[in-house]
Amino acid sequence: MQAIIELATPRLLLRQWRDSDLPPFAALNADPRVMAYFPAALSRDASDAMARRCSGLIAGRGWGLWAVTLRENNTFIGMTGLHSPDAQLPCSPCVEIGWRLAFDYWGQGYAQEAAHAALQAGFGRLQLPEIVSFTALPNVRSSALMARLGMRRDAATFEHPALPPGHALRTHCLYRLTRAEWCAQEGI
Repeated sequence: MQAIIELATPRLLLRQWRDSDLPPFAALNADPRVMAYFPAALSRDASDAMARRCSGLIAGRGWGLWAVTLRENNTFIGMTGLHSPDAQLPCSPCVEIGWRLAFDYWGQGYAQEAAHAALQAGFGRLQLPEIVSFTALPNVRSSALMARLGMRRDAATFEHPALPPGHALRTHCLYRLTRAEWCAQEGI
């Protein structure tokens, strides 16, 4: 078992999951606004199972998709972090950065702040050579965040293998950031 990495930003804490995170996580996973670019909203059982998988991966390797809370009052607002996807993607094997925040916390810079901290951990502490991110083509908010993080979009799109042919969300765009690119943009 690895030492668990937890990250702090001026406004946020990215930490291991707690049982108290399960109800607000289930609420955001049931919100059609949050889940608009996922195949379906999640039931309470599916949401709890996802949180437990995230927690287990963090416990086993020290990092993953962390629970995100506000530092000022410890309010759970979502998850952000790093993950090694199981699906065979054009970038596999890879480590992706991802985020999912409750709708009430959108548009306040929290996703970018948390993602920046995750990138710092990935390229600094973990010394990853590259971090990727991907989303369904209609998800322009996430694509814009990937660009703001300094990630560059691949010219080619790909069909996500977890979605059936013809599904409205199957075509994805892929963004990449190498450690060298990150260091250059951070002035390291």
